[in-house]
Amino acid sequence: MNIYIHVELSPRELDSKLLLATLAASRGHDVVVSDMEVIEKGLVRGWLPPGVFHTKSLTPSKIKIDRHEALISSGSKITSIDEEAGLDRYGYENFSKQRYADRSIDQASAVFTWGEEDFETLKKNFKKHSNKFYKTGSPRIDFCKPFMSEYWNVPKTIPKKPFLLISSNMAICDSRPFSKMITSQRATGYYERVPELFKEAFIRKSSDYLKAMVFIEAIKYLSKNNNGYDIVFRPHPTEKIEFWKVLMNGIPNLHITNEGSVNAWTQKAFAVMHHGCTTAIETSVSQKTVITYAPPELKDHILNNNLPNELGYSANSKEDLLNKVNSLHDETKQGLLKNNNQEIPSQIFKKIYIDDKELAAEKIIKIWESITNNEISQSINLVKLKFFILKMKINGLIGNVLKTLSLKRFRNFGSHGNDPKFPPLDINEISKKISKLKIILKIDKKIECKLVSERTIVIKCI
Repeated sequence: MNIYIHVELSPRELDSKLLLATLAASRGHDVVVSDMEVIEKGLVRGWLPPGVFHTKSLTPSKIKIDRHEALISSGSKITSIDEEAGLDRYGYENFSKQRYADRSIDQASAVFTWGEEDFETLKKNFKKHSNKFYKTGSPRIDFCKPFMSEYWNVPKTIPKKPFLLISSNMAICDSRPFSKMITSQRATGYYERVPELFKEAFIRKSSDYLKAMVFIEAIKYLSKNNNGYDIVFRPHPTEKIEFWKVLMNGIPNLHITNEGSVNAWTQKAFAVMHHGCTTAIETSVSQKTVITYAPPELKDHILNNNLPNELGYSANSKEDLLNKVNSLHDETKQGLLKNNNQEIPSQIFKKIYIDDKELAAEKIIKIWESITNNEISQSINLVKLKFFILKMKINGLIGNVLKTLSLKRFRNFGSHGNDPKFPPLDINEISKKISKLKIILKIDKKIECKLVSERTIVIKCI
C-alpha cells in the first residue's frame, strides 16, 4: 500500500508523522512524507501511483473540497486527523462546526479522533457518516508517553544551567497578518458556520497583546530575581522569532529559540510555564511539571474557554510565580521533584484517548489497511518522482523571476518556494530519528529512508 502523509507545520507534526511512516514501512507499506504541493500534483498528474492520502484537517473550504475530489478521482483514498484538535476548549461543538461538514467528511474514508469528546460529538453531528469516525488517539500523544522520552535529542542550543521553559501561543508575532487570517477564515466559511468567530478573532488578538505584555514583565521579574536558573522562551511555530527578540532584547539569562520540537525542550526543562497553551496538555500527559501563569489582568480580559489553564500549579502574580518557580528549581536540584512522575489530570482524559497497550499510530495504520485491503500497491517510481519535483522547482524559479518582473498574471505559476512552516529536511537527522524509533519500538526490519527533495522523503522496508 502507498501512503502519502501531508506535513504542514513540521515543528509540530513531523515527528508524529515519522512515527506513522516508520511503523507503516515496517508492515511492508511505502510511505511518502511531504508537503501538499508534491503529493497533490504528483497524484493528480500521475507521477505518483494512487494511495492513502493522510491530511491534517477536513475543513470544508472550496479549495480543499476541490483538491480532495481530484485526489479521489486519481484513485486515492483520504483520511484525516485534525491537528488543531480544539484541545484548549471546553466542549467540541463549535470546533466541529468550524472544521467539518457533511461534504468534506463524505470525501474521507476514515476520520481519526483524539479522544472521547471529539469522537462522540462528530458521531452526533454527522450521523450519516458515523461509521467513518475512529477513536484512535493522536500519534502526537504517543510521543508524550514516558517510554518515548529516549527519542528526543538534547537540543543543540540548550542552556548549561537548569531552565524554565515558557511556551508561547501569542499571535502578536504571528507570521501571518491579522487581515490575512480574517480573509482566510472567511474564505473557508468559518464565519458562515460559526458567526461568533468573527468577534472572537478580535478578542483573541487583543488578548494576545495583553498577554505578551504581562509575560514580558513576568520574564523580566524572573530573570532579575531567580535563584540560579535560565529561562527558555519558545515561540509558537507560526510566530516570528525575530519579533520576540526585539521585544525582549537585553533580558539576561533568557534564551529565545524555535529549535526542533517542543517535546525535546519539555523533557529537559524542570518546569513548563504557559497561559492557555496546548503544550500544557502534552506536557501533563508526559507527566512533567506545568505552571499556569494567570494573573488577574489576564483572567478578566480573555475568552473564558481555556482548559489548559486548569493544569499544573497556578501562579496569580509575579511574586507568586517567582516563589513557585524558585521552589521547583530547588526541589529539582535536591532530587525531590521527579519529572515523568506527575499525575495526569482527570480532565485531560475526556480530550485525549490514551491506550497503554497500543499506540495511536498503530491503530491508524490498521484502519488504513482495512479500508484499502492493500489494493493500492503499485510501486512508487523514485526516478520519475525526482524528475517531477525537479520540473516543479524549475517552474518555481521561472515563476519567481516573473514575479520580480511584476507580471501579475504569472504570480501563481510554480509556487514551490520557501515555506517557513516546513523548513528543508535533514536526511541525516531523519535517519537518526527513524533508527531511534526502531530501537524504542523493537522493530527488526531494515527500513530505508531516501530524501527525494528538500521537503519530500520516501520511507519503506527493504
